[in-house]
Amino acid sequence: MLGIEDVRAAAERLDGVAHRTPVLTSRTVDELAGATVLAKAECFQRGGAFKFRGAYNAIAALDPATRAAGVLAYSSGNHAQAIALAAKLHGIPAVIVMPHDAPPTKAAATAGYGAELVRYDRYGQVREDYGRELAAERGLTLIPPYDHPGVIAGQGTVALELIEQAGPLDVLLVCVGGGGLLAGCATAATALSRGIRIVGVEPAAGDDVRQSLAAGHRVTIPVPRTIADGQQTTSPGELNFPIIQRLVEDVVTVTDAEIVAAMVLAFERMKVVLEPSGASALAALLSGRIPGVAGRRVGVTLSGGNVGAVRFAELIASGPGRPGSPPS
Repeated sequence: MLGIEDVRAAAERLDGVAHRTPVLTSRTVDELAGATVLAKAECFQRGGAFKFRGAYNAIAALDPATRAAGVLAYSSGNHAQAIALAAKLHGIPAVIVMPHDAPPTKAAATAGYGAELVRYDRYGQVREDYGRELAAERGLTLIPPYDHPGVIAGQGTVALELIEQAGPLDVLLVCVGGGGLLAGCATAATALSRGIRIVGVEPAAGDDVRQSLAAGHRVTIPVPRTIADGQQTTSPGELNFPIIQRLVEDVVTVTDAEIVAAMVLAFERMKVVLEPSGASALAALLSGRIPGVAGRRVGVTLSGGNVGAVRFAELIASGPGRPGSPPS
């Protein structure tokens, strides 16, 4: 099982390479939540999201000969950008299997880092199967977006840093897609902050982790249709799920409208731009989905900010406004 020592080793590899992202506070958010909210702003991470941590750690941990041959990943955007950037920093080739409907800004950034894009249909093809076949065919090392020990350990440095910067927490809210960030943060936070409650947050349309916890085994759902493209996963990772079962208290869901409302508030009050997936944990807090936070110290992952200006404007224009405000 993954341990805090793995997260600390990842932190050493990332030292001087990954950004030590800021912890943001807001009196408005505190008042709305009734808690002291400490938001880890991974939107300021290299590549625009927490994914760089796991991608770089996984590549850096490879033996030199294996690493030199190159890597392959499948991703709708943030892991793609992270692998492309980490590969560029190591001077190795990277191939990214990316869906045709991935956000254009994420595809452009990935290609801009020098990766080769290979497109697929997320609703008609199984990316895991396609990725394994292509990696074997080209002699590349497959680094999946969340179901990988090096990736999980790297993502855990988000919580490691947050607690180092902000001190002990009572609750930590973590957005969850496949579960790499949630499993890694739960590993670090429970080792560093005694009695902490870990809660995952996923879109209501894509609640595969919540369903899996309720069933006691990994559940697979159809590809969810949600604005949170970084959370359009169909099942929690095989390596991640036992960690989540053991360390995570609960997984709650938020609607797309609640995510947009959180994006609006983060923009207006915290002065940060969040993509939908990056705002889901904040949305759960602001929507009252997390019981028992009154008067507590609550950590929140703002996991990414990779959204184009046009898409951001479209979402904000169609949304319900800030939390607590009447409909327009």
